[in-house]
Amino acid sequence: MPGLVVFGRRWAIGSDDFVLPGAFELFVRLVWIGILVLYAVRKGQFNCPGGGLLHSYLLGLLILLASIICALSALVYISMQGTISNPGPRKSLPKILYTRLLLYFPEFIWAVVGAVWVSDNSVQCEKTVINGIIVTVIASWIIIIFTVIGVVIVFDPLGGKKTFYLPDGVSRNLESSQSGQLLYNVKSSATRVWEKRIRLLCCCIVQDDDHRVAFTSIAELFRNYFSDTDLVPSDIAAGLILLHQEQDKMENCPKEPEEVLCHSPSSLVTDDLDVELENAAHYMLFAAAAYGWPYYVYTNPYTALCKLNGDCCRNRPTDSDITGSDRHNFHFGSILKITGLQYRDFIHISFHNKIYEIPFFVALDHKKEAIVVAVRGTLSFEDILTDLSADCEDLTLEDVLENGFVHKGITQAANYIYRKLINDGILNQAFTIAPEYKLVIVGHSLGGGTASILAIMLRNSFPTLRCYAFSPPGGLLSKSLADYTKHFIVSVIVGKDLVARLSMPNMEDLKRRIVRIVANCNRPKYQILLRGCWYEVFGGDPDDFPTELDGRSQDALRQPLLAEESLMVHRSPSYNALEEESHLNSPPQYPHLYLPGKIIHIVEECSSRRLCSSDIKYTARWSNETVFSSILISPKMITDHMPDVVLKALNTAPAEPGHAGTGEPELNA
Repeated sequence: MPGLVVFGRRWAIGSDDFVLPGAFELFVRLVWIGILVLYAVRKGQFNCPGGGLLHSYLLGLLILLASIICALSALVYISMQGTISNPGPRKSLPKILYTRLLLYFPEFIWAVVGAVWVSDNSVQCEKTVINGIIVTVIASWIIIIFTVIGVVIVFDPLGGKKTFYLPDGVSRNLESSQSGQLLYNVKSSATRVWEKRIRLLCCCIVQDDDHRVAFTSIAELFRNYFSDTDLVPSDIAAGLILLHQEQDKMENCPKEPEEVLCHSPSSLVTDDLDVELENAAHYMLFAAAAYGWPYYVYTNPYTALCKLNGDCCRNRPTDSDITGSDRHNFHFGSILKITGLQYRDFIHISFHNKIYEIPFFVALDHKKEAIVVAVRGTLSFEDILTDLSADCEDLTLEDVLENGFVHKGITQAANYIYRKLINDGILNQAFTIAPEYKLVIVGHSLGGGTASILAIMLRNSFPTLRCYAFSPPGGLLSKSLADYTKHFIVSVIVGKDLVARLSMPNMEDLKRRIVRIVANCNRPKYQILLRGCWYEVFGGDPDDFPTELDGRSQDALRQPLLAEESLMVHRSPSYNALEEESHLNSPPQYPHLYLPGKIIHIVEECSSRRLCSSDIKYTARWSNETVFSSILISPKMITDHMPDVVLKALNTAPAEPGHAGTGEPELNA
């Protein structure tokens, strides 16, 4: 629902968000008042120096707690009414909220009085009485502190930009200087707010011009994405819960569209899926090794540090082979242990890391007779900034393709590695040592996306080049480039991996799906959240939440409902509807981008428990980029992206029967 408006500004909380926190505080207050009553009925304990003041203090506290309990009860009851998109039954909640907030002033005063009484040395009452008052004072201060923290969390920096709801009879003419100036002011304010948030999160890194440009670009991305809805965080959580349960119900259908698509051969030319799985499992070790000691410690938590400490001074290459910092040789030692290579097999290792410049290493793989370029995935704030620099830019390559769109941040990272490999002569050095070897580029996550674009750049110079991209970002290449890469790139995706489905169009689609299902659900938000948490933790059958979509004709389903329109069009003071019209006549800022190359999709075959992964069985199949055109909600949408899960899936997944020969254009050997 639209954010709650109190004290003349919008807050990042809805009027139906007070049920659970209010009920918890109500429980604490009831227990509290019960304990105080037990103390109060034992009047004999007040016959001590300072006991009269204690008696008055407890009596006042009981009255104050009773008032707070009444206000909380009313607040919780009113907040339980209506639905997310129907706040009408909760219209009186701001008045009750004002009353509850006013009661914090006498509670604060009473907490100070209690603290003074406890610290008075002239008070000589029984120790149990004094301890009881100490607990009461501490409880009061804890509640007050948590309330202040809650206010800070739900504070919306843009909520006070008042503004400017335009009256219904006023024409919204964006050509006018007044409306244009209003729109510019709101956009600028929103961009500055997001930029400050990003700077605060990245306060621990050195910031230069590249960082400042990235901050502004990312801030504009977030501003554009969140500017056309008026949802609070709990609305989004409820929407994700509903989407997950709706998705699980659809997966129980006997035949899925994805299966029909994936079982349809697109070419008479066939590939050996088993061979590609074996190659991918081998090269995934290099992609995982690029993460260095964090990955090694994560996968060997009990023995890694001991092994690394024992080897920290051994097998160190010459200083010229390494750039960047590797304190105690932990990174290089981890790479050696993960890959099983010798130090002499490494041509170049770079641990240098800043925005658009990510670590990588070049090594000789004698088992596969390959020169391997392994690019590290996201592991630092700088890498996150590279990921989020999601603007599109042209990638025009001579004699290859024109007007191909690519992810801007990842392309700049690929350009950096390309310059190092070519201009610094790293690849020439490698092929001088092993001229008969082929070139293979690998990477996971951000490293997979960077490896894919790097492979495109090097393809002309190295026609036999191959690339294995593990869990690359979904919004990477335009359709023409993605089709071109099917000849030399293999992407490996596990399950419902979120990153492989991340693109701006997919995020916009997710936002529309959340708004639609939230706006049309007829259950209160607290019921959705409680039942959803139970379902996520303990499993069971998905809830069949009734919605306004039930029983509507197919034609009617194409039109948004009034509740849905209210969440997409209604603006709080900081999210004005002026911006909506600014997009009507402009081309999309974020065109559709796709995964690179041919896609191997490794899916979970069966698992007896939702939270237990020990008995998971996987199966692999050739897939199509259209399968990843929508974000799937699942508890495993993050874990399926982790490099150890990808490696395990590759090592255990057999080719699905009938799929080993299902294919796309054949990879060049």
